[in-house]
Amino acid sequence: MTTDSEQYYKILAEYWGYTEFRPLQLDIISSVGRGESSLALMPTGGGKSITFQVPAMALDGLCLVVSPLVALMKDQVENLRARGIKAAAVYSGMTHEQILTTLEDCEYGNFKFLYVSPERLKTELFLNHVNFLRISMIAVDEAHCISQWGYDFRPSYLHIADVLDMLDTAVPVLALTATATPVVVDDIQDKLRFPQHRVFRKSFERKNLNYVVRHTDNKLEQMLRILRRVAGTSIVYVRSRQQTKEISDFLNKNGICADFFHAGLASDDKNRKQDAWKRGSTRVIVATNAFGMGIDKPDVRTVVHLELPDSLEAYFQEAGRAGRDERTAYAVLLYSKADGAKLKRRVSDNFPSIEFVGKVYQSLANYFTLAVGSGFEACYAFSLADFCTVCKLPVNQTYSALKILELSGYIELTDELDNPSVLQFVATRDELYRFRSQNPQLERLIEVLLRSYTGLFAQSVHIDEDTIARRLDTDRNNVYENLVRLHKMGIVRYVPFKKTPLLIYTQRRVDNADLVIPKSVYDARRERYVRQIEAVLEYAEDTEICLNSKLLDYFGEETNRPCGICSVCREQRAKNPNTEQIEDAIAELLRKKQYDIDGIAKHLPYKEADIVATVRKMLDEGRIIRNDMMKLVLTPPQLN
Repeated sequence: MTTDSEQYYKILAEYWGYTEFRPLQLDIISSVGRGESSLALMPTGGGKSITFQVPAMALDGLCLVVSPLVALMKDQVENLRARGIKAAAVYSGMTHEQILTTLEDCEYGNFKFLYVSPERLKTELFLNHVNFLRISMIAVDEAHCISQWGYDFRPSYLHIADVLDMLDTAVPVLALTATATPVVVDDIQDKLRFPQHRVFRKSFERKNLNYVVRHTDNKLEQMLRILRRVAGTSIVYVRSRQQTKEISDFLNKNGICADFFHAGLASDDKNRKQDAWKRGSTRVIVATNAFGMGIDKPDVRTVVHLELPDSLEAYFQEAGRAGRDERTAYAVLLYSKADGAKLKRRVSDNFPSIEFVGKVYQSLANYFTLAVGSGFEACYAFSLADFCTVCKLPVNQTYSALKILELSGYIELTDELDNPSVLQFVATRDELYRFRSQNPQLERLIEVLLRSYTGLFAQSVHIDEDTIARRLDTDRNNVYENLVRLHKMGIVRYVPFKKTPLLIYTQRRVDNADLVIPKSVYDARRERYVRQIEAVLEYAEDTEICLNSKLLDYFGEETNRPCGICSVCREQRAKNPNTEQIEDAIAELLRKKQYDIDGIAKHLPYKEADIVATVRKMLDEGRIIRNDMMKLVLTPPQLN
């Protein structure tokens, strides 16, 4: 009889070509196989995907994977298909019919994995099919996004619990993240309604990753020096979209092949830039934090931060993209005195005054012409830039105010989605009858609409122009133009497909005097954010405590020893070396090449006086000698 473990090893060998699991992987897989919901804390590059993909292959049914980025979903789907595993994804850019076909194929058992974004979980199309999908387990990637105490909270992740409620039978949930403090660990499990808290922890320590903080007033020159000294692929993180282009141009002018990346680029441009960087034809990508998640490139040698991140969670996630091949890599933070003041100013950007939040709420009502007591479940295509321009509001603080209103339960603001076209007949049935007799060229279109969709007179209905075009034996553009004609003639209300965020009122608009912002949404979160930025400043400014130890302590992992390789450890060793350390360093240097004392002093991070004293000691003991060129060389026994 085959044991579960034997089956997992067989799957691993057959599809991935490995004979052994990494530490902790089999424990997590076995827990899922027993039907237990678990949280796995594993650092970037720790092999998280294997922990849900292997048990899913052993279970009957479909593994639903909730993932936050299209790039992440596409990458994993392509990898699974390359291994002969049937996988699909539903993401922005797909038509209504493509999504419908994918979901129906999953119902018929044609796929083993279905990747979806958290925003998709609440769409009518998904909810209509979820009970027919025979879900065997749910994997939640980047699970820290479900916690309001996490560094990248996304309210759409809360829809996962609603999906669990809809399923006929309980299924195991595997939550995965590389960054979670103890508070976030508890919150993830509570939000996902784990019947019993079960956490698997892999050490966050990355022994091949050298953490470096450089205090400098000339960050660009320091960045150039780093990229010239350390060969290989790099990521440079900045705060603004404008900086990505400026820094990329600066690097190219200085002979380093670079490109830029940010969330505002078109999908084709993003894919082209990512692919060039992954292939190695672009050495350095200069990016905002929109870049990196789900990009499987193991040979990144340096990650440089030109600006301070908002939290150590964000820094650990971004820095951890270096050295996933377990070879030596560097995570460098460049810091100037002005950075501390800049970081503290972000508190007011992220938490504008309650009065300002009220002003934004009132401005929304004016923008959408929404009266008090109306608007429940009203849904609008929303451009933050246009809203701020029309209402003369600052962009950063306004966005933060909208997020506070969302957490307070007044609105929901989605990420940019491909929002299907919407249509409703505004003419009465009698008016429509007369119109059809007078406009025979549009009669066939109206007939197809009425046969294809129900409820068009009562409410707005999502439609798909491709489907209509096929039934009319014409093209999509012809359908679009005729629908626009019907809209202008007052027969229908037609809102074409848009790739834009949506703003949805989740309760009726209230008078500003009745607007309530809970303390848990504002005060508690603000205090938490202040603590996060204080931790970042301590990491950047404290030159006494090992950087690796600071990070491990922040994530609740105890360590009794400094790493020995971070910039703080190196500086401490240079300040307070013991003779044995200097002797070992000199011997290692002389095994590679002959040097005089000045040459040794240039290559070692110790005081010249300590190096001179140690050389004299080693000469006296006969462990090194001077050759005819007055260079220092090791005596024969020392060369072994």
